[in-house]
Amino acid sequence: MFTSEKGVVEEWLSEFKTLPETSLRNYATNLKDKSSVVSSLYKVIQEPQSELLEPVCHQLFEFYRSGEEQLLRFTLQFLPELIWCYLAVSASRNVHRSGCIEALLLGVYNLEIVDKQGHSKVLSFTIPSLSKPSVYHEPSSIGSMALTESALSQHGLSKVVYSGPHPQREMLTAQNRFEVLTFLLLCYNAALTYMPSVSLQSLCQICSRICVCGYPRQHVRKYKGISSRIPVSSGFMVQMLTGIYFAFYNGEWDLAQKALDDIMYRAQLELYPEPLLVANAIKASLPHGAMKSSKEGTRCIQVEITPTSSRISRNAVTSMSIRGHRWKRHEQPDNNNDTTELGILVIPEISVTNVAGERTGNGEKGRTLGEIDAQHIQGVQETATDPRTESKGLPEIRRQKSVRKMMEDGINSPGRVQF
Repeated sequence: MFTSEKGVVEEWLSEFKTLPETSLRNYATNLKDKSSVVSSLYKVIQEPQSELLEPVCHQLFEFYRSGEEQLLRFTLQFLPELIWCYLAVSASRNVHRSGCIEALLLGVYNLEIVDKQGHSKVLSFTIPSLSKPSVYHEPSSIGSMALTESALSQHGLSKVVYSGPHPQREMLTAQNRFEVLTFLLLCYNAALTYMPSVSLQSLCQICSRICVCGYPRQHVRKYKGISSRIPVSSGFMVQMLTGIYFAFYNGEWDLAQKALDDIMYRAQLELYPEPLLVANAIKASLPHGAMKSSKEGTRCIQVEITPTSSRISRNAVTSMSIRGHRWKRHEQPDNNNDTTELGILVIPEISVTNVAGERTGNGEKGRTLGEIDAQHIQGVQETATDPRTESKGLPEIRRQKSVRKMMEDGINSPGRVQF
């Protein structure tokens, strides 16, 4: 550790001690932008024999219990590195060198398992139903399975997973070690969207180191340091995969790919079904060759989403279109300015040719047809308005129809000449 980095850490330690409470929020906002402080703190944590490690762990714990959200996230970003240092020291049997790191991890764990009133937390998670669409799947593409899930969801049989209540821990032992570390990784994964890229890089690197230390792949990765095998649990590996899956699409493709391979390697050796299932699912969902650089920034997961626009054709027969046809049918007499009363029948206009056998000009033909239609309509109106014939309206209408029928038959009768 260089002298300049040591001076940055010492200044950071002294600055917080003299800070008034009224300036705590502004201090937390500006702290995340101090990259020199973050890099120097990583150097201190990576050197267990450093004299600054104990005051650094103490101040990180003060940040976590201060109640300021940004200071809490500042401490969380170092969590993967702290876990690796603790496991590495524990594997080398030098437990006395990891006392301050163990105290910090236990302090964060005991704060997270209770709420603000001091009651134990019970975390719950409802497993999504395959019968309901999401950004990852469509129920129609699953087939008959969607019917089964739909029937179960209607009866309220959705599965809920609970975590907690967790007991308070005063020290880490071989029995409760990974129970505590798994819960801490769960808290870290809950704040993944706020973690900087240096924290995601640290997560991927420590996942690879934990999984290959003591195995032949360690020589392939060229990891130096401890050569002892570090025991891991199935749940701890699943939490590591959760963070790695996020790192894939947030600028750390290469490191995440290497970490995923190492976790699958270790899960196959340990015969852990849960990490194998999650790791294979992640590997199958990754785009092949789509992201080759780890410096291209945040990426998005590409999925097919059902369009929100209506798929109903404009020509399709719907209840609304049927109502529209009904309205048009009822409104049609009003548009033609015709009134339907008892005894009135409007006969449509029919064009007929000259039945007299004489050629007429266009003007005479139009005049003849106009006179016939006018006389015919006038006769119908007189029949309907005559009070004496009101009761005999139906026979009169039939007589008018027969007259029209005779006129039409006269057109096609033999001996007549049409022009």
